[in-house]
Amino acid sequence: MPENPHVAQKEQEVAAVAVTKPKNSKISCYFFSALILLLALSCLKVSTAAVLDPDRADVLYHNYEGGGMKIDGPAILLRKKATESVALSAYYYVDMISSASVDVMSTASPYSEKRNEAQLGIEYLRDKTLMSINVRQSDESDYLSKSVSVNIAQDTFGDLTNLSLGLTFGDDQISRNGDENFAENSKHYQLRAGLNQILSANLSANLSIEAIADQGYLNNPYRTVRYIDASLPSGVGYQAEVYPNTRNSFASKLSMTYFLPYRAAVYFNYRYFTDSWDINADDVELGYRHPLAKMLTLEFKLRYYQQSQANFYNDLFPYQDAQNFLARDKELSDFNDITVGVGITYTLPAKYSFADWRSEATLQWDYIDFTYNNFRDPTAEGGIGNEPFYGFSANVVRMFFSLYF
Repeated sequence: MPENPHVAQKEQEVAAVAVTKPKNSKISCYFFSALILLLALSCLKVSTAAVLDPDRADVLYHNYEGGGMKIDGPAILLRKKATESVALSAYYYVDMISSASVDVMSTASPYSEKRNEAQLGIEYLRDKTLMSINVRQSDESDYLSKSVSVNIAQDTFGDLTNLSLGLTFGDDQISRNGDENFAENSKHYQLRAGLNQILSANLSANLSIEAIADQGYLNNPYRTVRYIDASLPSGVGYQAEVYPNTRNSFASKLSMTYFLPYRAAVYFNYRYFTDSWDINADDVELGYRHPLAKMLTLEFKLRYYQQSQANFYNDLFPYQDAQNFLARDKELSDFNDITVGVGITYTLPAKYSFADWRSEATLQWDYIDFTYNNFRDPTAEGGIGNEPFYGFSANVVRMFFSLYF
């Protein structure tokens, strides 16, 4: 499945419900994981536990647009050391979402909504051990998600090696707009471990693994599957998706960075994912950072992702209730995507910085091309089950301003 699978993502709806919800898509998974990772790295760097990170404030604007969906909004992060051993952090993040995606348009009408997320964290440094606790809440009209994370990291072997462990527990409450009797719950448990190793003066590597157990209501209450029904004029009927109430997944990631003599760097990431729904995924990324003078840094990246389908997924079922479990979420199908990204960071001269504090401005742009190998476009011509396979492209823009004090 996509990166950061416990963030469980977004899209379609039951035909009888007018308001749609994007809860489980690769779009959101890519976007939110990228954003949350950037924010999380700002407030918690478990791979460099010897010294607390500097105080900083960040302001972010993000925009995702593609496949009939638009997601945008601001985020604010503040991190401040209370003492040399204790640091506090907080961020607030807003999504404004509007969707007329292929999933939505095939069974319902376009919609818009807003999501708010907040997180508070505390870090404690003792000698070469860094401990942290983070609490998070995400709230939207029909979905309330709460989680708590505990992390510990230790420098060892002459500070060339950093070991980290983490545990996260999440609890989600799911409702459905227009249905006061619908109330479901899901729980998520994540265990992770990491090893960061400096291999030479120019080369470092990081290996991380995570195991996740999900239980409860794991699908989208608005999403449907389609099946052949010759008794209907359209020749196709719709029924609600039915997912298993458990999911176990495992992911591992290897990252390597090589620093070049002229302050540039090449980095490589490979991630493998597998789960109890028979989804297997590979994610490969190659990037290059290049400094220009003293103020500018350019970054280029290329990323390829591919996955197999879930064992209960089908684009078109032969009849109603064809299986115990039913899914037509395209993010559970066989698909792949390619991302090309570029970024630029500008460090402001001291005379233009507030109170002589170091400040940076960053602009990042990613272009993503999605190709679905067994999900057909139900809005296209060709006849039931013979429509062309779906695909689309998306643009992701992120703008940061960071102030270090």
